[in-house]
Amino acid sequence: MTTTPPAEALYPPSGYPPSGYPPSGSLPSGPLPPGLRGVPVTETEIGDVCGLEGFYHYRQHSATELAAKRSLEDVWRLLFDGSLPATPDVTLTFATETRRHRILPAALGALLPAVAALGWQGGPLDGLRSALSLYGSARQLRPLWDLDEEERREDLMALATSTPVLAAALHRLSSGLEAVAPDPELGHAANYLRMLTGCRPDPELARALEQYLILTVDHGFNSSTFTARVIASTGADAAAAIVGALGALSGPLHGGAPSRALALLDAIGRPERAEPVIRAMLERGERIMGFGHAVYRTEDPRSVMLRAVAQSIGGDLADLAVEVEQTVDRLLAELRPGRPLYANVEFYAGVVMSSCGIPPEMFTPTFAVSRVIGWCANVAEQARERTLIRPAARYVGPPPPAPVPPGPGA
Repeated sequence: MTTTPPAEALYPPSGYPPSGYPPSGSLPSGPLPPGLRGVPVTETEIGDVCGLEGFYHYRQHSATELAAKRSLEDVWRLLFDGSLPATPDVTLTFATETRRHRILPAALGALLPAVAALGWQGGPLDGLRSALSLYGSARQLRPLWDLDEEERREDLMALATSTPVLAAALHRLSSGLEAVAPDPELGHAANYLRMLTGCRPDPELARALEQYLILTVDHGFNSSTFTARVIASTGADAAAAIVGALGALSGPLHGGAPSRALALLDAIGRPERAEPVIRAMLERGERIMGFGHAVYRTEDPRSVMLRAVAQSIGGDLADLAVEVEQTVDRLLAELRPGRPLYANVEFYAGVVMSSCGIPPEMFTPTFAVSRVIGWCANVAEQARERTLIRPAARYVGPPPPAPVPPGPGA
């Protein structure tokens, strides 16, 4: 007969916690910062965000300078392989490598209409998340733990390359249109725009979209990037890590602001309405979508460059956005002195994407088309460490051990 040992046998005489657990000094004393804000969790060579300085970089290069001077494929190679292409031949070789993965597995292509019909109803990221999970199965991706460096790179390259193909195909299928096959002659950004709209894009618009994609490839240890690294640390396959990152991106606090910022501009409508609409919102204490950032305490460098990109495209929407930004700055100085809020990347991102012909429901998936490259670079870096991410939590509940009361009817 099994007997239950007395409580004193389950715990040492000194009580809880058992002596030596957790290790002395393993948890910091004092209140923990909400959301781990500012707590370093690992080391990385991929890039960093300097919020006080209003600067961020990919490896050793300024991200905004890269967006001004280089192609998306060049930046992609920088993140994946550690250096920018030094010659046109290296650029061509890498671009050719990315295009090799644009053709989807036939089994997955047959399933996309069903994914578009079902998964897209909950939102574009739902369908993309499902499609990428199926992509991992169709390619029979193996656990990262079991792969060498080159095999991991191959899987991650395939995922980063296939994401825009899947996003564009699902959007068109959900709209009752035929999916557009990739064009091997076009670069990553131009090809995505063509697959999405069905038309060969104007080179100026393709470059504008490319600059947006470069500016958003990576941005420190944000929620989705950290999620991808946690999953990668378990040794799971690469698709699992990217699907998890997409799940984090789907949260309204992380990836949904570009369409909301554009909705604000649509609600204002005309430059002369900016003053009364923004003043009324501030007096009611409402949040101005597209302003403020969790890290930057100066102007968001991505917004500064996207403002210039939007103005280079031109049009009424860009003019309205500039007027609204200036109005917000002026009214904040009047109504909330000492509490400045700067336009963040989402404010002008919606303007640029809309000017390129991308519908609002595809703003966040387009962001994912860019950020998946950064996620994959982070997954590769995490996989090299071969260490499980397993943080501790400080228990703050009622003190144990509390006696367990008899069950009902005992």
